[in-house]
Amino acid sequence: MTRQTILNDAHRKLGARMVDFGGWEMPVNYGSQIDEHHVVRSSVGMFDVSHMTVVDIHGPQAKLFLQYLLANDVAKLTRQGKALYSCMLNESAGIIDDLIVYFLDDENYRLVVNASTREKDLAWIEEQAKSFDVSVSERSQLAMIAVQGPKARQKVCPILPERLGLSAAEIKPFSACWFGEWFVGRTGYTGEDGFEIMLPEDKAEGFWNQLIQVGVKPCGLGARDTLRLEAGMNLYGQDMDENQNPLESGLAWTVAWQPNDREFIGRAALDAIKKQGLNSKFVGLLLEEKGVLRGHQPVVLDDGSVGEITSGGYSPTMARSIALARVPASIGETCKIDMRGKLKEATVVKPCFVRQGEIQIDV
Repeated sequence: MTRQTILNDAHRKLGARMVDFGGWEMPVNYGSQIDEHHVVRSSVGMFDVSHMTVVDIHGPQAKLFLQYLLANDVAKLTRQGKALYSCMLNESAGIIDDLIVYFLDDENYRLVVNASTREKDLAWIEEQAKSFDVSVSERSQLAMIAVQGPKARQKVCPILPERLGLSAAEIKPFSACWFGEWFVGRTGYTGEDGFEIMLPEDKAEGFWNQLIQVGVKPCGLGARDTLRLEAGMNLYGQDMDENQNPLESGLAWTVAWQPNDREFIGRAALDAIKKQGLNSKFVGLLLEEKGVLRGHQPVVLDDGSVGEITSGGYSPTMARSIALARVPASIGETCKIDMRGKLKEATVVKPCFVRQGEIQIDV
């Protein structure tokens, strides 16, 4: 049965087009997806992300547990509210999920994991936690709204509960503050500044409507996908999964190799992969001809070897087609994309196209 967020009725009142996304009925757009994309880049938009899974880890061994569970090292988190992006790996270094972890205090951390991987994530976390003095609690009673764009702080802070609003105005990127059940992280999935706000479900629709009243435009998952693609942000299930490791998914920067004696799940396999050397790499692509890049299209190198687009689409900001792709390590500065038997020229770039409203590559 398809699940609904607490804001489902609010979306329908706004005329949203609803689709199934990871078992949840979610708005893909409220009208023009292109307009929704542009408003986030130029002003401010908001997304219902209440389908995401919030998990609290509590106990005297919380830090030790997360140092074992995650490829990145939570020991880096020394300031309350600081956040860290990490992959959670299996023993063969395949990516079970990617997530954000927030440091609340020495015995309390908050994880936000993907909606489509909820059941397997919770089962994995709970199984690994059995060896540690910790408790694992899903916070299913919380809703989550992401407000993104250069005007996000200007619009959000004045309408938060007073004490929280003052704190939110001061927090640094990739950090959080909280008051009671309200939790505000200066994080996002668009390449723009903004907040991801967790709040009690019974407060969600009222806050959503307050945001509309101050000029924040509701946006759907369609715009969220084009925004994250422009920002070069991976999507679980497309750009990586349990069949790929972080090193071949453009996520080597999320692996904390130091200290050498920290054992984390998948480390032995990653060490072996690193020592052997990678046969593939993760790149960005710009299509130089007419057409639209799509996932699973073959990427043909000059030497005849073949890779694959993992995520692709039209970039509203750049007005051209872009993609993320996993390709043989021998790739040069150009390649060809097989579109139904026709080979079209593409340029290979670093996989970040737009951040903070600015195009990051020469076009």
